[in-house]
Amino acid sequence: MSNKVIYAIYNDDEILMDAVKKTRAAHHHIEEVFTPFPVHGLDKAMGLATTRIAICAFIYGLCGLTFGTTLMDFVMIQDWPQDIGGKPSFSYIQNMPAFVPIMFEETVFFAAHLMVITFYMRSKLWPFKKAENPDVRTTDDHFLMEVSVGGKDNESDMVSFFQNTGAVEVKVIEKHDHE
Repeated sequence: MSNKVIYAIYNDDEILMDAVKKTRAAHHHIEEVFTPFPVHGLDKAMGLATTRIAICAFIYGLCGLTFGTTLMDFVMIQDWPQDIGGKPSFSYIQNMPAFVPIMFEETVFFAAHLMVITFYMRSKLWPFKKAENPDVRTTDDHFLMEVSVGGKDNESDMVSFFQNTGAVEVKVIEKHDHE
């Protein structure tokens, strides 16, 4: 099964933002937008939902804090207590001020590394993945909006619509599902 998509290529980010707003107002479905750099406000203009990666970062940080605290308690208090600098090793609470930097570092370490792994898995980015960029110019100085051509939409009307939004080039492509 295959379907058609329109690639509308723009050469300015402000023109792209206006085109995205007009496209959404015309009730066309935007599949994806490819840009050479992040465009501020594009996610809101496209109507994308907010990300929940901050919640994951908090949970990962708590996991790191728990791991670091448990490890320090086991190693420094339970398993091998030592008198270092005259500090008693009878309880974790007595030594906790000395452990604060380690707890902070474990929190940051777990949050950062697990967040990156989560981002790559969620985005389906893994080593040796083939690039999905439809036009190489979008890595340099052009912006591409991919819009699906619906069953009721007239292809030629959509092409003229995107030309009127300021697109420097409009292509109709047959896109296959296995790509």
